[in-house]
Amino acid sequence: MAAKRPKVSRRVFLKWSGAALPLIPTFVPSHVFGQTAPSEAVCLGIIGTGRQTFNVNIPQFQNQPDCRIVALCDVDRWRLEQAKARIDEFARKQYQITTGAATYVDYHDLLAREDIDAVLIATPDHWHGVMAVDAMRAGKDVALEKPIIRTFSEGKRLAETAARLNRIFRVDSEFRVGAPARRAYSVLRENLLGKILRVKVGVPQTDVACPPQPEMPVPEELDYARWQGAGVTQAPPIPYTLNGVHPRHDLKGRPGWMRRLNYCDGMITNWGTHLLNGALWCLGLDRSWPTEIEGTGIYPPKDSFWNVLLQFRVIYRFENGLEIEYHTERPYMRFEGEKGWIEADFNKFQASDDALVKKSFPLTDSPPPRFTSEKRDFLDSVKSREPTWEPADVGHHVTSICLMGHIVVFLGEKLRWDPDRESFVDNPEANKYLSEPIVAPNPRFQKPA
Repeated sequence: MAAKRPKVSRRVFLKWSGAALPLIPTFVPSHVFGQTAPSEAVCLGIIGTGRQTFNVNIPQFQNQPDCRIVALCDVDRWRLEQAKARIDEFARKQYQITTGAATYVDYHDLLAREDIDAVLIATPDHWHGVMAVDAMRAGKDVALEKPIIRTFSEGKRLAETAARLNRIFRVDSEFRVGAPARRAYSVLRENLLGKILRVKVGVPQTDVACPPQPEMPVPEELDYARWQGAGVTQAPPIPYTLNGVHPRHDLKGRPGWMRRLNYCDGMITNWGTHLLNGALWCLGLDRSWPTEIEGTGIYPPKDSFWNVLLQFRVIYRFENGLEIEYHTERPYMRFEGEKGWIEADFNKFQASDDALVKKSFPLTDSPPPRFTSEKRDFLDSVKSREPTWEPADVGHHVTSICLMGHIVVFLGEKLRWDPDRESFVDNPEANKYLSEPIVAPNPRFQKPA
């Protein structure tokens, strides 16, 4: 087993200050770092500079005084340039640093840099597992955008790699660190609802159909072959069309790949790794498997280019007899017990008893900073070598449970799961999709045109 990497040290900083690192020059006055010494900062590379990275991930990491974003990678040169400009401007204003972040098109070149401690991976879903394993093998700690995988086997390999190599891993999902989720967790951990009788989890019903799309010329700034990852990822190659990738020269619009089964599973994993994840965590089931799953759903019509599920309803049953209903509706998790109910989403907490809304809990009233920010949690773990709040094994469990729900809907069958063998019982067809992503709808469940 590989030895644990040490905390960030002055020796590492001396590497940062060399020619290989363009962001921090050889000599920087100590005052430009505020109260964070250079030797205490985490050197971060970012792979994927799209909408989420530009608008959320970059500013949130920049707001952490002990994080330096030193390298970026993307196969879209325009997006790469926009992210670099934002990072370089911040470095000039905040630290008076005039050299810029390094940029790469091939993520292997970024991973080859010895001065980088950790990476954030925020690419389309079909690249997540491949890049995360490569990053950990290259000696990097990893924050990985949710949903972290497309298949159960991919998640198992990711979790095993993190454990074998002693890498810090963080699912880059913010739901658990929100105050409503932390309060719900506290209520359930203190058993204030008594025996839980019913659990419901909802996600937004926002995916839609799309007319057939024409093949288009590939934009000159996009390396489309690298973006698809033919021969490396499991995404079936298709001709380029704008609504299959992302808006051109736009970092605000929703990318089309998020509604295409070539590259992702849609809302069942996209927001499930927020809301269903949160419910499993509150219930202490985020390292457990359901034993029986059933569900139904509707895909778009046969001629639709976007083809992820429009609607679904999945029931998970666990060994303790608890059932979780997971469906498209609105974002929330609701727990009903013998003594009342609570409901939480990203911004709001409600309860049958107002005392549960006002009650003081350590995790809501005075939590450590790492429990109020997924970025802070990741950086603290990189430095302390203690596990994050959502490490790789948890990420594997919660994402794979979402994927199991999709398999059930896709096949239209009730399935039983053997937690010891980690396979579906007496169903070779279902087991096939533990290692192969669903890349096209089941025609039986497509909405009439």
